[in-house]
Amino acid sequence: MPIISTAGLAQTFQTPSGPVEAVRSIDLTVLPGEIVGLLGPNGAGKTTTLRMLTTLLTPTGGSATVAGHDLFDDPGGVREKCGYVAQSGGIDPQLTVREELVTQGRLYRLGKAEAIARAGELARELGLDELLDRRAVTLSGGQRRRLDIAMGLTHRPAVLFLDEPTTGLDPGSRADLWDLVRRLRDDRGTTVVLTTHYLDEADALADRLVVIDRGTVVAKGTPDQLKVTHAGSATASLQEAFLAITGRTAAPADAAPLTV
Repeated sequence: MPIISTAGLAQTFQTPSGPVEAVRSIDLTVLPGEIVGLLGPNGAGKTTTLRMLTTLLTPTGGSATVAGHDLFDDPGGVREKCGYVAQSGGIDPQLTVREELVTQGRLYRLGKAEAIARAGELARELGLDELLDRRAVTLSGGQRRRLDIAMGLTHRPAVLFLDEPTTGLDPGSRADLWDLVRRLRDDRGTTVVLTTHYLDEADALADRLVVIDRGTVVAKGTPDQLKVTHAGSATASLQEAFLAITGRTAAPADAAPLTV
């Protein structure tokens, strides 16, 4: 049974110059324990889709369930079952790693002792135990990203949404994040939905890919299935398949993704 299911999910923004259809119609199915990558050009609607699925943005059309909870009828139930790590993160640079993790636990209504214990557990699991008393401002990019993910895992969510989790990281830090995501799936059964502009990352990490363009799903399948179907061979690059699907290149590796 799917852990995420959407039908015609849509978001139209009202602007002074008229309505803008950021997401026109998203039909999406994600199975428990999958790593699913959302691909698409800048402005395709990936981040807007994640923000709707995590209840940060109310859809203007369609329907969706996340971990058995209806997005419209039970947004609180959705929030209990999902974690979200935004592109920009949510760390206070002046707090220590320990303070961030304990505060996050308290926000999820853990008792003080339980929040402290959970902070220590997350620090051990994500390689932050030697950094607990360091202020966030002193952390490297990779360390900050691990802290972002630790905060998103505080309440042991069934689904973790990651928006551009490795943007700006060096190759070693990216590889560490890939290993972490795989461990979340393999060791804990966590379902992971991530957006990325790095096609090598999508190819190496995702069990299945969903390509979004102009606010709707235009292709989906495993990386090899997309290569065979759209580039003619499983030995083709995902870049070739992406170009064939969208007619456009992915964003340059150093480009700052739009937040639509």
